[in-house]
Amino acid sequence: MLPFLKKFEGFIVTCLIVMMVVVILLATLELGWLIAKDVVTPPVLLLEIEELLDIFGLFLLVLIGIELVGTLKTYLTENEIHVEVVFMVALIAIGRKVIILDVKELSSLTLIGIAAIIISLSVGYYFFKRAARKKGLNRSE
Repeated sequence: MLPFLKKFEGFIVTCLIVMMVVVILLATLELGWLIAKDVVTPPVLLLEIEELLDIFGLFLLVLIGIELVGTLKTYLTENEIHVEVVFMVALIAIGRKVIILDVKELSSLTLIGIAAIIISLSVGYYFFKRAARKKGLNRSE
């Protein structure tokens, strides 16, 4: 039963990777289309703030997708999830959210919550890197 579950898990992860690649390709094409459309619409060769925010948001979304494919690929080949990559994807995702949101429309409590998430992820990433560095030092001794 265990070999079947391993094969099934590998099949599902492979399907997820293929679907993610398709989504990343479509998002990249949409990003290119959005840039081309925004550049040729008046004022030509100038981008407004809203257009820039849309472009940056979609750019970061593609980057998140690429990182997720890397995570899935690592899981498929090494059968483990790299915590560092998960932290980075989460930081990129919250950074994307910060870039595209309109702070004028949000409550103070929501902004404090977003700040708490950023601080928590940063502290977690710091401690993870610190522990990994100490673990690496202990191996060499």
